[in-house]
Amino acid sequence: MPFARRPLSPARRRAAQALAATGAVALLLTGCGSSGSSSSSSGSGSGSSASGSPAAGGGKRTVKDATGKAVEIPAEPKRIVTLTQEDLDAVLALGLKPVGITNGQGLAEPPAYLKDKVQGVPVVGNLLQPVMDKVIAAKPDLILAGDMQDEQMLKQLREITPATLVTMAPTDDWKLAFRGIGNAVNKLDQANKVITEYEGKATKAGGELGKNKGAAVSIVRWNPTGPSWMEKKQFAGGVALDMGLTRPAAQDKDGNAHSPALSLEKLNEIDGDWLFLSTLTDDGKSALKDVQSKPAYQELGAVKNNHAVTVDGSVWSTRGGPLAAEAVIGDIGKALGSAS
Repeated sequence: MPFARRPLSPARRRAAQALAATGAVALLLTGCGSSGSSSSSSGSGSGSSASGSPAAGGGKRTVKDATGKAVEIPAEPKRIVTLTQEDLDAVLALGLKPVGITNGQGLAEPPAYLKDKVQGVPVVGNLLQPVMDKVIAAKPDLILAGDMQDEQMLKQLREITPATLVTMAPTDDWKLAFRGIGNAVNKLDQANKVITEYEGKATKAGGELGKNKGAAVSIVRWNPTGPSWMEKKQFAGGVALDMGLTRPAAQDKDGNAHSPALSLEKLNEIDGDWLFLSTLTDDGKSALKDVQSKPAYQELGAVKNNHAVTVDGSVWSTRGGPLAAEAVIGDIGKALGSAS
C-alpha cells in the first residue's frame, strides 16, 4: 500500500539533522570521468563546489550521493529508474524519460500531474517500495532512490546496479535536491536554468494577484487524525513565499516539517486569508468531509469568506520538484487571481 511520508514531522526532523549536516549538499560534489561535463560550481549558495578524480574507465563519473557515499555512475545515463515522484519530476523537468517509475505519494498510480508524461513507462512498485524483479526487468544504468533510508533495500538495489543514488538528505529543500539530481544526470547547468525560470514565474504570478498580493495563506494536509499545517520551507510553503505570499502567525515557522495533527479545539491555527487543503489517503478525505459539517470548521474566516480551496495532496504535500512547483503556482494563481 502507498503510504504518507514527507514533509518531516518535528521529531523526525530533529533525528535527521545529523545526517543532513553532512549529506545535504553531498550530491552536488562530483568528479568527472572522460566524458563528464558538469559545471564546477553548484550555484546553490551552499558553499559546495565540484571536486574529485576521474573514475575508472571511460564514460564514467563519480558523484557523492546525499549521504556522502561516493558512487560511480555513467557519464550520460540512458536507463534511469526513479523511486520517488520527486526524482521523476526532476528527470522529466530536465527533458529525460525514465525506464521505470514508482506510484505517486499516497497513490496506486503515477501522480496525476505527471501522468501524461509517463504513459507507457513501467511502474516498478510503490513509492520507495520497489519490486526488485520489476527493477531488474527495467535494466537500469542509474537508480535515483530519493530519501530512502532502508539499508537492506539499498543493498539489493546496488546489486542490480552500483549506480544507485540517495538523492535527498532528510531536510533538503526541493531546489537543492533538484540541483543534485541535475548533477547526477550531467545536466547541472540546465537544472540551474530551470530553477531560475521557475523563480521568475513565481515572482510574476505573485505580482498578478491584485488585492490578494501578499495574502496570508494557510497550507494544510488533512490526516485521518486531524489537520497538520506546513512550515514555511515545506515545498508548497516555499512556493508561496517565492510568490511573495505570507503565512498566518501560527504557521510562521521556518523549516520543512509539519505540525502534529490538531484537535478541533486548535482548529483556529489553520485559518488564514486563504486556506489550501489537501489529503493523501481515503481516510484523510473522509476525515475532512466529516469535519466540514462541524461548527469549528464553519467558523473559520477562510471558510466564511469562501476562501477554502481543495488541492491535490500528491502535489502539495510532497518534497516537490519544478513541475509540481508550477502546479502549485497555477493552483494559487487560479484561486487568488480569480478573486481579485
